[in-house]
Amino acid sequence: MKRQATLIVAIAALGSAGCSTPAGAAALHPPPGFMSAVRHEKASLRDCPADAPPYTAVLDFPSKYEGSDKARDDLNPKAEREYRRRIAPITAFERGVSRQVDDYLRGGKPEALDCALQLLHAWSRADALENEAKTHTGKSMRKWTLSSVASSYVRLKFSSSQPLREIDPAMLRDIEAWLARMGERVVADWRDQPVNKINNHEYWAAWAVTATAIALDRRDLFDWGLSQYRVATTQIDERGFLPNELARDTRALYYHNYALAPLAMIAAFAQTNGIDVTTANDHAVERLARRVLSGIDDPQAFEDRTGDEQLVDELEEHSKLAWLEPYCWTFACDADLSERLEDLRPLKSTRLGGNVSELFSIRPDHPG
Repeated sequence: MKRQATLIVAIAALGSAGCSTPAGAAALHPPPGFMSAVRHEKASLRDCPADAPPYTAVLDFPSKYEGSDKARDDLNPKAEREYRRRIAPITAFERGVSRQVDDYLRGGKPEALDCALQLLHAWSRADALENEAKTHTGKSMRKWTLSSVASSYVRLKFSSSQPLREIDPAMLRDIEAWLARMGERVVADWRDQPVNKINNHEYWAAWAVTATAIALDRRDLFDWGLSQYRVATTQIDERGFLPNELARDTRALYYHNYALAPLAMIAAFAQTNGIDVTTANDHAVERLARRVLSGIDDPQAFEDRTGDEQLVDELEEHSKLAWLEPYCWTFACDADLSERLEDLRPLKSTRLGGNVSELFSIRPDHPG
C-alpha cells in the first residue's frame, strides 16, 4: 500500500519523525507491573482466534448513535448492529492479542506467545488499519485498536522473562515499524483540534500514542501524549466537570467516567518516567475522579448540570472502573476508595493492557 505523502507533513511538528530518546536521556519504560515475569501458573489456554484477518479496507464505520442530535446520546440499534458487524475482525484481533498475552504471562505456554506475535505480524505485514479513515468512528477504531495492541506489546517487550529474546528479529522489526506508523497516523488523525472540540476521543488517542511511545522508546510520541493530557486538565472545571462531556446529556456521567481511563494511564506512565502530572491545573484529574465517583453513587449533580436523567446501567460493569487501578497507583487514594477498589478486583480492560489489577499490583517507589 502506498504511504500517503500528507502523513509526513502531518507528523512534522512532532520533531524528527522516528526519533528515539535523546542521547544521555533515560530510556522510556512502563510501570513495574508491565515488567512482570512469566508466572507459570496452571491455567487454561484459550484458542488462537481464527476470525481476526487483517483489516485492510477503508475505515468506514457507522456510529452507534447515528441519527441522534448533537448530544450523540440516543443509541441507534440498527446502526449499532451494523457497526458491530463491520468491526468484528478488529475486535477479534484486539481481544485476541490481549488475551493471548495475558495467557502467556500467566501460564508460560509458548503457544499463546506464538499466537499473539503471529496476529501482530500478520496485521503489520498487511499494513492493516492504515487505510483512509472516512468517518469519525473509523479514526476512533484506529486509536482504540492501537491502545490495545501497543499496551499488550509493552508487556511482552518489558517482561523480565524477556520472551522476545528468541523471536526472529525481522518479525519484531515488522511489528514495531507498524506500531510506529499507527502511532503517527493516530497523531495525524487527532492533532490540532480546536479546544472546544477536544474530548475523550483525543484523550484516548493520547493514551494509544503514549503506550506506543513506551513500546518503541519514542520521546516525540511520548511528549505528544503528555501535551494532550495537559490540555485535558485545562478543560476540567473547578467542580470537576468536563464541559465537552456534559454536552452528551443523558450520557454525560458515562463519558466523564470513560474519559478518566486514558488520563489515569498517561499519568501513571508519566510518573514512572519521572514526570509528575498529578498537580496539573490544581489537581484537576483528582477533581474529575471525585466528581465521577460521587456521580456513580448519586448522579444528581450531573442531572442538575445537564437537565437530563443519567443513563447509568453500563457503569455497573466493573470493567468500566478499570481506571481506578492506575489512578490509585499514581494519585493518593484514601482508605474508603482503596476499600472500594479492593471489592471491585480484578479489574480488566483490553485497551488498558489486560488485567489492570495485576499490572498495577506492584507499588510505585514514590509517595501516594
